[in-house]
Amino acid sequence: MVVTVRCPAKINTFLSVGPPDIRRYHPIRTIFQAVGLYDELVVSTDADQTKIECTGMDLPAENTLTKTLRLVKEAVDLPPLHVKLIKQIPSQSGLGGGSSDAAGLLRALATIVGTFPWDHATTVAEAVGADVPFFLVGGRARATGYGQELVPLDDSEPRWLVISKPEVGVDTAGAYAQLDQHERAWLDFPTDSDATYNDFERVAPCECSDLIERLRSLGSTSAGLSGSGSAVFGFFESKTSAEDAAEDMRRFAASWTVPTLTRRESQWISSS
Repeated sequence: MVVTVRCPAKINTFLSVGPPDIRRYHPIRTIFQAVGLYDELVVSTDADQTKIECTGMDLPAENTLTKTLRLVKEAVDLPPLHVKLIKQIPSQSGLGGGSSDAAGLLRALATIVGTFPWDHATTVAEAVGADVPFFLVGGRARATGYGQELVPLDDSEPRWLVISKPEVGVDTAGAYAQLDQHERAWLDFPTDSDATYNDFERVAPCECSDLIERLRSLGSTSAGLSGSGSAVFGFFESKTSAEDAAEDMRRFAASWTVPTLTRRESQWISSS
């Protein structure tokens, strides 16, 4: 059996970070939106032993896929698997690539095993990473708590955006530590669904703010930072205007023209 999963990136159109708790964990209020930049995961049961292979980047020995497999095996008998990951979502970007890969693997395992306990999948998702539960939901969602308390939102009309990633990356833990040095209000969700806000823009590398300003100068209707960075995004009126802007942005950073995804589109999976 071979299962292929598209693992989409996400952006945060709104992200406000609360004060750290006693464990130094930060509660958040955020709005996630899945977008059409993908990693691809191919999981095959034609294997003598479980193996993870990756093209597009060097995976560390311990990663979201190894952690997902280890936790699932605590409750489910899995056959030997060949897991091939084709990376296109850049790391240290705030686009959720590793989290999306973990959620994609959970969906692949559910297809392979057949009687997968989905409540266990949710527990595993929360244990692997804060953004993983969103990718099991997909589409557009509001999140509170530590990212795991999700309220799915209605799919909005398709929109086109440009994502740009500077050469510099951002370490998430370091970004939270920097943010804690700044006094700030913990904002509630906006009433304007098109509002764009992110606390991490206070501490993002200057390359990020430069790219945000460039997107605005090219006609973006709204632009901002995704997650803790370093990727930025800007919405445009049409696919053509987004493509034109992306062509200009590629002079300064890796850039993609992508659509927003509906819940169904962001959960694409096939098996043979």
